[in-house]
This record gives sequence, structure tokens and C-alpha cells, in this order.
Amino acid sequence: MPTFVYTARSLDGRSVEGELNAPSRRDAMSMLAQKSLFPLRMEDQKARPSWQDQLAGWRSGRVKTEHLSNGLSQLADLLQNGVPLLSALKLLSEQTPDATLRDVFSSLHAAVSEGVALDVAVARHPKVFSDLTVSMIRAGSEGAFLEEALTRVAGFLELEEELKGRVKGAMAYPLFLAFMGMVVTLVLVVFFVPKFEGLFQRLERQGNGLPAATVILLAASHFLLSYGWLVLIGIVPAIMGILRWLSSDRGRTLMDRVKLRLPLAGKIFHETAVSRFCRVLGTLLRNGVPILKALQISSGSVGNRLLARAILDSAENISAGQTLSAPLAQCGLIPPATMAMIRIAEESNNLDTVLVGIADTIDRRIEKQLTMMVRFVEPIMLVLIGVAIMFVLVALLLPVFEMSTSV
Repeated sequence: MPTFVYTARSLDGRSVEGELNAPSRRDAMSMLAQKSLFPLRMEDQKARPSWQDQLAGWRSGRVKTEHLSNGLSQLADLLQNGVPLLSALKLLSEQTPDATLRDVFSSLHAAVSEGVALDVAVARHPKVFSDLTVSMIRAGSEGAFLEEALTRVAGFLELEEELKGRVKGAMAYPLFLAFMGMVVTLVLVVFFVPKFEGLFQRLERQGNGLPAATVILLAASHFLLSYGWLVLIGIVPAIMGILRWLSSDRGRTLMDRVKLRLPLAGKIFHETAVSRFCRVLGTLLRNGVPILKALQISSGSVGNRLLARAILDSAENISAGQTLSAPLAQCGLIPPATMAMIRIAEESNNLDTVLVGIADTIDRRIEKQLTMMVRFVEPIMLVLIGVAIMFVLVALLLPVFEMSTSV
């Protein structure tokens, strides 16, 4: 009989850890419920991924969002039509067009056939399945609405892909302008500025000092000519080091904090996280998932650690007898208007419907904000490019004008 390791919370808010033997994960959850314990984490000791499984998960290539969404939709359709989970995974591992996704479904089939829970097997492929996907599959498996959870996740992925496509299309021209502006500026500094160096040296020998802009430009030109190759060599390891640090807990927390404070995009990142939280929590509550479990799952799907931590803190307060709106309002990360709607929904006992409606409203507002932000980016890029080129030209011509004036 499998042995499950669990972390649970008692009615008085204490954290309890232990082990128990049960035929299945669902039976283990029922045993904890009989003891008036709310499970926060439960793992089958035999189902814990080895380091080889984790390495295989990280080595697995990324899958296009479109292919992943289609695969999850097909899995939901098969399950809704009575096909067993193992047979559905086997079928998808043979017929999915994407080769990488076929390997993923084959790995899922092998893991589930060995007794590993589907959400645990999915979590072994972090490059393919996001935290939102893993959380929704875990909730669907435990709440007996796996088909609907897969359909919801596929819909979320389609919406995100559509949004990303629109942003990429709108940002293509501004990024092209930024690239061309950088190239033109580097060509001027590296190849054009040195041709004026002899003139500038003669001006200095005549006792005429160079303007500060010209001194800065010459220093930049000398640095790129002398150490430019070192900069190119050092860029790759520097970027790899930064990315590695950002993947750590401390780095991700700092990055999430910075995202919320960005001038234009910060509000969009913030409202996207709030929308995810409201949509996932509303979906879970609508399917009968207990509020504490729903908060735990939704906290792992918001994509922002600051908000996730605030949600988990609110779960602790709820276990002590408070309502949801009171602890959430204290964190300061949920907009006041949203908090007011959540408070009213709690009083009228239709929180699940209101949360999904809030998410729809926020998504429409995010779409407008993205359109406006993209419109601002293009003129900002043009201004920055113009300022950079103007600085080079002014730094080159200003000594000539001063010399002609003195003559």
C-alpha cells in the first residue's frame, strides 16, 4: 500500500506533518478530512521524481502553445467520451503531430501506468507545462472535474497565445527601429568618430579645450575599439549568469517586485496576475473545491510570487475563521474596486460567479492597456534613436563650430 507524506493545517491554524498509508491519493485525502486536517501538500513517496526524471523533464524541449492547447483539448475530449486516462495518453502519444509533445505524452503514460498521479507526472516537465497548468490539473484530479480543468487550461493557453501574438505583431516595428538605431549609432561611434580624432588633437594642441560631449564620445569610441571584443565575449556568460540568478527563488521574487513597478507595463503585469487569481479561484469554487484548497492552488497559478504569498497568508487567516476579503485587503495588492466586489459577493454567497466576471472585466481592460502601451512605445523609440544620433552629430560638430568662431 502506498505511503503518502503530507503537510496539513488543523482547524486552529497549526501546521501538521506526517505519513499515512492509503490505497490511493483520494483515500489519503479522505483520511485527513476525517481527522479535521486540511491538506496543503501530499506526495506519494514512490511517486517522487528521481533526479533522472527531473533531468529528463528539464531536457525536454519546449512545445508551441498552440500544439499544447490542442493536445490538452483532445485529452479532455477523450476523457469526456469515456476513454480511460491511460488509453487516452497512449493514443495521444501515438497521434500527436508535434514530436516533442508525443514524447511528453509517452512519458506521462509511463508515469501514470506506474501509479504516479497525473499532476505529479505533469510537474516533471516544467518547460512544457506552466504552474497554472499543473495547478489546474491537480485541482481537477482531486475534485473529480479533470475534463473541465483540461478544457479550461486549453482555453487559458489559447487566450494567452492570442494576446502574445498581438503584442509581438505590434512590437515588431518598434523593435526593428531600436535595432537599426543601435546599429547606426555603433557604426558612427566605431568607424566615423575616429576620422575626426586628428582634428580634435590639433584643436587641443592649439589650447582650445574640447566640449564635454566630444570628450565622452571619444572615450566611448576608444573603449569600443580597444575592448569591444571583450564586451562581445563577456555578453554571453553575463546573460547566462543573470538568467540563472533570476531562476532562483530570490531572483524570481525580486523580478516579480520589479515587474509591478515598471512605468507602463507594471500595471498590466499586476492586473494579469489578479485576473488569473480570480479566474482560477472562481473556477475551482464553482466545481466544489473547498476554499482553502482553492486558495492554495490558485496561489500557484498567478505568476507573481508577491501576490501568491499574500494569497497563502489569507488562507491562513481564513482557517482561523476570517472571511476572504479581510486578509486579501491587508496585502494591498488587490485593487480596491475588486476587493469591494469580492466583499459583496461573499455576503451574497455567489463568490465563484463574481470572481469569473471580475476576471473577464480585467482581461478586457488589459487588452485596452496593451494597445495604448504599444502606441506609446513607437514614438518613444523614435525619440531615443533621434537623441542618440543627435548626440553623436553634436559632439562631432561642436568643436568645429567653436574653432570657426574663434577664427
